[in-house]
Amino acid sequence: MKPDSTRTEELPIYESLVRERGDVVEEARVVSEETLHQATQALNGVTPAGRGADS
Repeated sequence: MKPDSTRTEELPIYESLVRERGDVVEEARVVSEETLHQATQALNGVTPAGRGADS
């Protein structure tokens, strides 16, 4: 299998599903990155904005 054989422009079925249902893979990537960022901050003792000890 070639490394570039899974590019979305070569997968018309995937493109059709993205148009119909949205890009779930991209959404999952964004949420994953946000979660990683929040977890890193929590492990470093950073309190998220808008959340104090009173919450």
